[in-house]
Amino acid sequence: MHSDMKFLMDLAMILIAAGLGTLICKKLGQPRIAGQILAGVLIGPSIFGLVAHNGFINNLAEIGIILLMFLAGLETDIDELKESFDKSIIIAIGGLIVPFALGVLGIYIIKDNFEISEAIFLGVILTATSMGITIQTLSEMGKLKTKQGISILGAAIIDDILGIIILTIVLGVFGKGHTSVTMLILKILAFFIILSIVGGVISELILKNRKIVRKIKPIYLLSTSLVLALLFASFANELGVAAIIGAYSIGVIISTTQLKSRIAKEVSRFGYGFFIPIFFVNIGLSVSLGKVMGNLGIAVIIALIGIVSKIIGSGIGGKLSGFTNKESFQIGISMVPRAEVALIVANLGLTAGFIKDDIFTSIILLVILSTVLTPLMLKKAYK
Repeated sequence: MHSDMKFLMDLAMILIAAGLGTLICKKLGQPRIAGQILAGVLIGPSIFGLVAHNGFINNLAEIGIILLMFLAGLETDIDELKESFDKSIIIAIGGLIVPFALGVLGIYIIKDNFEISEAIFLGVILTATSMGITIQTLSEMGKLKTKQGISILGAAIIDDILGIIILTIVLGVFGKGHTSVTMLILKILAFFIILSIVGGVISELILKNRKIVRKIKPIYLLSTSLVLALLFASFANELGVAAIIGAYSIGVIISTTQLKSRIAKEVSRFGYGFFIPIFFVNIGLSVSLGKVMGNLGIAVIIALIGIVSKIIGSGIGGKLSGFTNKESFQIGISMVPRAEVALIVANLGLTAGFIKDDIFTSIILLVILSTVLTPLMLKKAYK
C-alpha cells in the first residue's frame, strides 16, 4: 500500500482491535474501555507494532474525548450540578493536596539525588485526573446520574482548573516567560462569563422557536451539535481552560433544552461508532513498555503512590462532603485515572528538564495501571 494511504490500514486495525476488545470484555463482564486500552497496547509499538502512535491518530483521539465530554454534558442535570458544587470542590481539593504532598514526599524516599523542582513537578503531575475513563465507566454502569456521579463530574472539572493554575505557578517559579497566574485566572473567569451569556442566548432561541426546532432533520442536528462542541472546546483551550471542559459545558447548556435527547442519540451513534473508540485505543498505543521495564522499581512505587493518593485524598473529600464510607471509596476510585492530562504535563516537564526519564517512565506505568484498573475497581466498588 502506498505510504500516503497507510493511515487507512491504521484506522481499520484500531477499529477492529477496539471491537474485539469490547467483545471480549463484554463476555467477561468487564467495562469495555479496559479492553479497548489493552487492545491498543497489543497492536501498538510495545508488542506487535501493527499501528504506530502518530499525530493523525492523536488528533482523531482528541475529537473522541471532546465528543465523550459533550455527551457527558448532555447527560448532566444542571440543577443537581449546582447543588453538588460545595461537595465537588471539597473532593477536588482533597484529590489535589494528598497526591501533591505524597508525590513530593515520594521523591525524597526513592531518590538520593534530585532537585526540588523535580519533586514539585511530580506532585503537580499526580494531581491530574482523566475525566474520560471515569465518565465512560460510570455511564456504562448507569451511575453517572447518581449523587456520587454528579459530584465526581463537578470535582473533575474543578480539579482540571486548579491543576492548570498550579502548573502555571510552578512554571512561573521554575520556568521562564510563562503566562502569569493573574492573567490565567482572568481568562478562566472570562470563559465562564461568556459561556453563561452564550448559553442563555442558545437556550432562549431554542425555547422561542420550538416548532421550527422540532422539524430539524437529524443530519443537521448532528452537524450543528458537532460545530458547537468543537467551537467551545477550541474557545476554552484558547482561554487556558482544558478543551474537554468547553465541550462538556456546551453539552450541559443543551441538556436544559428540548433537543437534549435527540442530539444525544445522534452524537452517540457518530461518536461511539468511530472517534471515541479511537481515543481509548490511542491511550494503549502511546504506552512504551520498554521504557517502563527499564525503570521498573521507581515506576511501580510512583504508580502506587499515584493510585493510592487519589483514593485517599478524594475519598477524604467525599467523607467530609457527607458521603458514606462506601460512597467516599467509590468517589476516590473514580478520581484515580490519569491519561492524556498526566502524559501532557509529564512530557512538558521532561522537555523543560524538570523531570528525568525515570519519572516520565513512572507516569507511563501510572497511566497504564490507572486506566486499566479503575474500571475494574469501580465495578467491584459499586457491587
